[in-house]
Amino acid sequence: MNCRVLFTGLVSVFLSACAGTTPVPTATATATLFATPVPLPTFTATPVQLDLRVTGELVNCRYGPGTVYELVNELEQGESARVVGRNDAFSWWYIRDPGNPNGYCWVSAGVTELLGTATQLPVAPAPPVSVTNATLRAEPDRIVVGCSQFPQTIFLEAEITTDGPTFVTWKWEASTGVSSEKAIMVFEGAGTQVINDYYQIGAPNDYWIRLHVLEPTELIRQVNVPVSCAP
Repeated sequence: MNCRVLFTGLVSVFLSACAGTTPVPTATATATLFATPVPLPTFTATPVQLDLRVTGELVNCRYGPGTVYELVNELEQGESARVVGRNDAFSWWYIRDPGNPNGYCWVSAGVTELLGTATQLPVAPAPPVSVTNATLRAEPDRIVVGCSQFPQTIFLEAEITTDGPTFVTWKWEASTGVSSEKAIMVFEGAGTQVINDYYQIGAPNDYWIRLHVLEPTELIRQVNVPVSCAP
């Protein structure tokens, strides 16, 4: 699945404490899929519960009702499960995860056989999508140069992961007290998007840079980059 990234404005962070430093920001992004177990949504049990049998050879059980949601478990042909809900279109069943007695996940109706009347099942809402992980690294993570060798460049790579389709709002923050404009990443499905950026600094100092994820889940990741020089 392809993921797109939209930016609301230019990313601009001044990382130097001295005058005359010129930041040179750029940003690119790529996307990859992932399959990492995450906490499952809770469900209030109702008296109406049905059984199903898996008819497909190997069936995915997902975080939400659709292939755009994160993969939680896989069910083998002939395996049984307890159905506790459905989506509006009767195309996905909300089941007790056979691999996790306290968890739930969604399976496609097209690869299962429901033992009972589907209209008896309550409609289960799709789970809220969240940012499940974020990472940030700097290269180099320490700079020691001659004092005449400025400006120096710090390269940044960040990864943001979600468990379903959503809009992620984020920005850069720096130890100098300034921050970038907010940017928006569009996730068409569960996955990871990569942000590459770089900045020039013009003086020695102990810098930190933060990736601040604002929505739909607030997360902060920080790297520290000490910069020193010798005459």
